[in-house]
Amino acid sequence: MGALLQNFRNTMVVSVFLALIMIFGFGMHGPDQFGPIFWQAVTRWAHVFFGVLWIGLLYYFNFVQIRKMPDIPAELKPAVSKYIAPEALFWFRWAALFTVLAGLLLAFQRGYIVEVLSLGMAGPQAGAAQYTLLGAGIWLAIVMFLNVWVFIWPNQKIALGLVEADADKKAKAARTAMLFSRTNLLLSLPMLTSMAMYQTLFN
Repeated sequence: MGALLQNFRNTMVVSVFLALIMIFGFGMHGPDQFGPIFWQAVTRWAHVFFGVLWIGLLYYFNFVQIRKMPDIPAELKPAVSKYIAPEALFWFRWAALFTVLAGLLLAFQRGYIVEVLSLGMAGPQAGAAQYTLLGAGIWLAIVMFLNVWVFIWPNQKIALGLVEADADKKAKAARTAMLFSRTNLLLSLPMLTSMAMYQTLFN
């Protein structure tokens, strides 16, 4: 067991395998077996997994890395900037993409994609307040996703030295990346509130 848990890839392979067994079990015993409701559940599972990975890393960056970097001795900082941060940013940006894609797919499967993207102003169920509230959360998530790909990642590449730049450009890029990361931190709780409250009250 120790050998399995010491290897990240093997641990994840076994975890995914066990999850797939459970997903199959839910398909066998669910209300429509492997019908539309089952596939909505699979999409929701993917949405939650990627969302936890994305927001978990956002909170790691803001609760831990950004706050503690000034306290790290100069000779130790390259360990973070050359090894930890690039790896974390890889999972961070791709988790953001797949979270948003899975969320939009789920809204489409549930039949309210037009309502939520229009903030409840269009679609067959226009005027329903719950779609305004859920739509606000979805648009916050889309803004956060765009911040990751348009501002945070391009500036982090400069700040971390993955793109050639002088010291002034690196400092400016690091500040820009930090400000957009803090913007996403600010938006994260309203976004999560929208998602969680909707699922409990209206779903």
